[in-house]
Amino acid sequence: MNIGQAAKISGLSAKMIRYYEAIGLLKPASRSDSGYRRYNPQDLHSLAFIKRSRDLGFSLEQVGKLLTLWQDRQRASADVKALAHRHIDELNRKIAELSGLRDTLQELVEHCQGDQRPDCPILKDLASNGAGH
Repeated sequence: MNIGQAAKISGLSAKMIRYYEAIGLLKPASRSDSGYRRYNPQDLHSLAFIKRSRDLGFSLEQVGKLLTLWQDRQRASADVKALAHRHIDELNRKIAELSGLRDTLQELVEHCQGDQRPDCPILKDLASNGAGH
C-alpha cells in the first residue's frame, strides 16, 4: 500500500508519516521499483501505535521508548508502567497549571463590568504582567 493509503487508514497525514520516518520513529518504508513508499500490515500497526500514543499525549521521545518496549518481547511491563506513571505525573502538573490559569482568568472576568466604560481589570492585569495575582 502506498503512503496515501497508509495515511488514510492510520489517520495520520502523509507528511507526518514521512516525518516519523525521517526522525527514526518509524522504520523506513520499503520502496517500489518506481521509488514510491510501500507499507505492509506491520507498518500500519506501528503507525496506529504511534497515533494512539500521540493521542494520549506522549511526547515523540516517549513514543520512541514505548515503541522500543513494545517491540522487545523480553521487556518488563514495569518499565512500561513507570514510563506511563511519569507521563501521568506530567499530565497532572499541566492540569494543575491550566486550572490555575482558568481560575485567574475567571476571577478577572468576574471583576470586569463589561460595559461601555474603558476600565477593564483584564487589560490592567495583562499590562501589569499579572503582578497582582
